[in-house]
Amino acid sequence: MIVCIAEKPSVAKDIARILGANSSRDGYMEGNGYQVTWTFGHLCELKEPNDYSENWKHWSLAALPMIPLRFGIKLIPDDGIKKQFATIERLYSQADEIINCGDAGQEGELIQRWVMQKANVKCPVKRLWISSMTDEAIKQGFQELKEQVDYQPLYLAGLSRAIGDWLLGMNATRLYTLKYGQNRQVLSIGRVQTPTLALIVNRQKEIENFKPETYWVLATIYRDTQFTATSGKFTSKEEGEQAFATIEGKPFFITNVQKKKGTDAPPHLYDLTSLQVDCNKKFGYSAETTLNIIQSLYEKKFTTYPRVDTQYLSDDIYPKCPQILNGVSQCKIDSQPKYMELVKNLAAISAKLPKSKKVFDTSKVTDHHAIIPTGVPVNGLTNMEQNVFDLIATRFISVFYPDCKFSTTTVLGEVDKIEFKVIGKEILEPGWRVVYNKDTNTNDDDEKKSDEERTLPTFTKGENGPHTPTLTEKQTTPPKYYTEATLLRAMETAGKFVDDEELRAALKENGIGRPSSRAGIIETLFKRKYIRRERKNLLATPTGVELIDMIHEKLLTSSELTGIWEKKLRDIEHKKYDAAMFIEELKNQISDIVNDVLCDNSNRRVTIMSDEDMKKTVKKKKATPKKKEKVENTPQATQENKDKTTIIPNDELIGKVCPECGKGHIIKGKNAYGCSNWKEGCKFVLPFE
Repeated sequence: MIVCIAEKPSVAKDIARILGANSSRDGYMEGNGYQVTWTFGHLCELKEPNDYSENWKHWSLAALPMIPLRFGIKLIPDDGIKKQFATIERLYSQADEIINCGDAGQEGELIQRWVMQKANVKCPVKRLWISSMTDEAIKQGFQELKEQVDYQPLYLAGLSRAIGDWLLGMNATRLYTLKYGQNRQVLSIGRVQTPTLALIVNRQKEIENFKPETYWVLATIYRDTQFTATSGKFTSKEEGEQAFATIEGKPFFITNVQKKKGTDAPPHLYDLTSLQVDCNKKFGYSAETTLNIIQSLYEKKFTTYPRVDTQYLSDDIYPKCPQILNGVSQCKIDSQPKYMELVKNLAAISAKLPKSKKVFDTSKVTDHHAIIPTGVPVNGLTNMEQNVFDLIATRFISVFYPDCKFSTTTVLGEVDKIEFKVIGKEILEPGWRVVYNKDTNTNDDDEKKSDEERTLPTFTKGENGPHTPTLTEKQTTPPKYYTEATLLRAMETAGKFVDDEELRAALKENGIGRPSSRAGIIETLFKRKYIRRERKNLLATPTGVELIDMIHEKLLTSSELTGIWEKKLRDIEHKKYDAAMFIEELKNQISDIVNDVLCDNSNRRVTIMSDEDMKKTVKKKKATPKKKEKVENTPQATQENKDKTTIIPNDELIGKVCPECGKGHIIKGKNAYGCSNWKEGCKFVLPFE
């Protein structure tokens, strides 16, 4: 008899149906020479401290560090789990062969290996390794079963991660709780959660300690187009006024006009993190919510395996893409065949689907490829599932569209040796952008309002004429609080902030945590009352701030050092690093941390947050009132109002391009000049007496 074991009952039922094991038994399905059973996620866990030593049953500083000579596993104490394990153990003892059908990832491998170890399996074991739960993928997977030994490095990486988390979590949590927790709350410390908390705390301190600096920007309006001085900001008003005085009343010359054509490739396919980022930005979903939704779509066979960190497809997926696109074209969103025309247009553009190296690159795919639709037409989706599926389907269709073609025009001007510049961008052929209609913000980076995406008038080198100079007073702004979207990006790149997609991909090797674990880490910080939400922003509580202030050990708080540990775990998975060495290094680190903390005689304590405290609105540090930007323009206004916040009315300004947004034009109200674009958010106001 061949015994197959899946991670969930729902997955087991799909596998049993395909194998012909249609007879239901207590805890398994049977038929056609197969018995198909399941776990409920983890059935086993690493033993707790009290399972190893009587001395470790009670929390005591004298018992630290706790380092078992050999780690062991045990069944999770739950009656349902004990009953299911007894069924699995009996089936295993009679099996001729076992097929591990657990989720095809590090955690899935660990779950099944521990169950086999606990059941003392002796028979041969094969591995089912698939990226999709469609009937076709399952059938193909059983035709191409792998040897279990091929996945030994994956298991060792998962085991090393679990042991590493046990060593650091158990020891550091007891250590900091006993030393600083006032005997009222457990101070949870984790290999990944603590440096993640440190990111939030450090950002919050940057904001609270931020002191705005005033600077001045020199610009001028020529032919209803705003040019900005290339010399940059002026740190003193006197410097700005001196430059202003130099150019006022003198003609503006166009010194150079450059036009350059460029292309913009479609955005990369989704990995888990980029999907979580977009769902947080577009719909406000938490990272955990997105993970649960995409897992549900995977189990319903609508999308491929979600816990991935690559944005590429392997080359063998290319022949299947026409069939997948055909299936997607049949899918309906809000009862409408949203993708039908988009897929039809691909056939009109080219007889054969393009095969770009930015989409298909086997060398950049490890265990699984990027998240894409399976081609199974969707049905019965919730609104949230519909939203997530729509992102994935739209992204998949877009990568087969042509590049967007645009023209960039750079115009340089000069007034008495002071240089000015303006850049305009014109879309010549939208290409893939038609897939998104007006939603062109498809990159993973934060939204940026770009003044460059506009068409400029036709300028000719050598032309000149009058202009209206402006000197605008501005203030530097503090960094923004983390949202879940920006925190996920920071975790992915070990706290290094980069906009470039290719560079960000390179930094993933040293990220904090795995894509599948980051959502859980953020939720843990909420449960521990270390952070709280304020709208989309993540704020650290007093407990969170004080805990990070108290920890001096860099290994616990440094994103970079934690990223190095993560890199070693990935190297174990790829046979580039020794698992035993990883554990030994961590044991030494734990011993050092315990010794350092025990030597602290400061008698510090951490504030404990109650549930009521968490409901209260945290009073933020009062920010320095932001000054209204002052725009001084025209000789008359400059001369008579250098030290005032208002200017004498001058209707020559009316109709000029707004110096704030560069898109609207200046209009006159009862008490101030403003921008015609005020409904769209432009805040330019120039009061008069």
